[in-house]
Amino acid sequence: PKFGHRDPPSLPPAMSRRVVRQSKFRHVFGQAAKADQAYEDIRVSKVTWDSSFCAVNPKFLAIIVEAGGGGAFIVLPLAKTGRVDKNYPLVTGHTAPVLDIDWCPHNDNVIASASDDTTIMVWQIPDYTPMRNITEPILTLEGHSKRVGILSWHPTARNVLLSAGGDNVIIIWNVGTGEVLLSLDDIHPDVIHSVCWNSNGRLLATTCKDKTLRIIDPRKGQVVAERARPHEGARPLRAVFTADGKLLSTGFSRMSERQLALWDPERFAAHEGMRPMRAVFTRQGHIFTTGFTRMSQRELGLWDPVTQLDVWVLLRRLKEPTLAPPPGDAESLGVVCGDCMRRCRGYRCGGPRVVSRSGVCSSLHQSCLGNAWVLGRARSVKELQGIQSGTASGTGLVTPPVLGQNNFEEPVALQEMDTSNGVLLPFYDPDSSIVYLCGKGDSSIRYFEITEEPPFVHYLNTFSSKEPQRGMGFMPKRGLDVSKCEIARFYKLHERKCEPIIMTVPRKSDLFQDDLYPDTPGPEPALEADEWLSGQDAEPVLISLRDGYMPPKHRELRVTKRNILDVRPPPGPRRSQSASDAPLSQHTLETLLEEIKALREQVQAQEQRITSLENMLCELVDGTD
Repeated sequence: PKFGHRDPPSLPPAMSRRVVRQSKFRHVFGQAAKADQAYEDIRVSKVTWDSSFCAVNPKFLAIIVEAGGGGAFIVLPLAKTGRVDKNYPLVTGHTAPVLDIDWCPHNDNVIASASDDTTIMVWQIPDYTPMRNITEPILTLEGHSKRVGILSWHPTARNVLLSAGGDNVIIIWNVGTGEVLLSLDDIHPDVIHSVCWNSNGRLLATTCKDKTLRIIDPRKGQVVAERARPHEGARPLRAVFTADGKLLSTGFSRMSERQLALWDPERFAAHEGMRPMRAVFTRQGHIFTTGFTRMSQRELGLWDPVTQLDVWVLLRRLKEPTLAPPPGDAESLGVVCGDCMRRCRGYRCGGPRVVSRSGVCSSLHQSCLGNAWVLGRARSVKELQGIQSGTASGTGLVTPPVLGQNNFEEPVALQEMDTSNGVLLPFYDPDSSIVYLCGKGDSSIRYFEITEEPPFVHYLNTFSSKEPQRGMGFMPKRGLDVSKCEIARFYKLHERKCEPIIMTVPRKSDLFQDDLYPDTPGPEPALEADEWLSGQDAEPVLISLRDGYMPPKHRELRVTKRNILDVRPPPGPRRSQSASDAPLSQHTLETLLEEIKALREQVQAQEQRITSLENMLCELVDGTD
């Protein structure tokens, strides 16, 4: 497939003669695991909701299942393949169906669940197999007035959990204290379809039933950038940030054709369909979205979240803004968007995007930030032109370059793929810049590579199978087998089973492949919840996979002053305190298990003795007769 994009650069003769694009991921192929490596006899939930129904980490596989009398999900150790006993313990506690589950990225034993009963529950899963259902969560979070259908943990801050509900509200919680950190209740006028953090958790990308894609600074409660109707279809759309700040989207056209698009918000374009969109951040900071065209064709897009109207005229040092320009410093003049201005105040980035004298965007390196000067702020192109012409109050001192007109009307890349009702779920791997598209109800997985060269989004291949998928789980990179050049692993949900699907790059060498496995985010958080709330940002703490990754048998939580994840919490308003709420040590647990085993053996011996005595009694009665 080919992607459309605006103003492609002319290629040099040597490159124009190259027929096949060079990429180490060109030959990536998918393969379903053998039958004995699947998880059989699991009653996958049939609730109508556009979530993945599955969450996986290097230790556990969690699947939302059918359950009577409320909602439930099952948690299986990854090694427990084969047929699952019908009486296998479930995680229960919700009074209505579970809609979404998400593992904590900083503790492989902690998982959160969201339900139609308006609550969020946080659970701690033991390393051993429980004897009966897990019914008591560590924490119950109550703050939404309608169903809660979206959960997402902060990628770098400990114990920060985001939830989005049918009340059109996003709440960010500190699960270490049970407190609400932030509540975004006046941004979305309709149902929220998807929420995604960027790589360091500074921004959110959201899609909504009002067919608007928004980039939000949650701590300021402000919309940094937005685009109405990125996909025109009526079905949900999805979006993810790329590593360079663009947006990659999937959605539907007006004719119900599924679309894939790569967007630069300076020229924001849209999927025209009425169906919901989905959005996620990429490694570069772009946003990948999925949606529908007006004809209901599924499509995807990639966006660059640089806002059009929030611009600054650079004339004065950032730390000392003033209207007095420096004499003879015309080389430092330029225009930069307000979002990049904020990012460069103490945060890591490649520098703000600057509109040069020719109107073409370029980069201002961090080393040049000391020579940047601020004249004033413009909220619109008209106001900026007033600053440039000197008509704005106190600004007629110099003439900055002219800002190029940003109409937000063309994507960086856009493709209409097929006509289907299934919402495309994008799974983005920032280490390889590959996005995998899994449509609910489809029997295939399409995958694309995102690059910085036109046409930006490159089709790689499609994995196809016979049976449709009801949901999909995506393994974090630290849970993969690097010895087999495995770069992704999915857990495909069928009606009664879960099937692993492995994506591999064929290599002859058995040595560690550095180019396939750069350092990847590990389980250690970079910030505490209070630090993030105060305005600090940090990139994920990276680990090397050279020697493989071995999840710890039991990961103790690093607690803060008010953290309640290290002990059993006070009960919620509907629960009563019990002496069994205290956590058990490993030694105590082993002792109890040994006692249970001994009691079972004793009961079995007594049953045999009773049977023997009954037989003797029958013989005596028969002899008497």
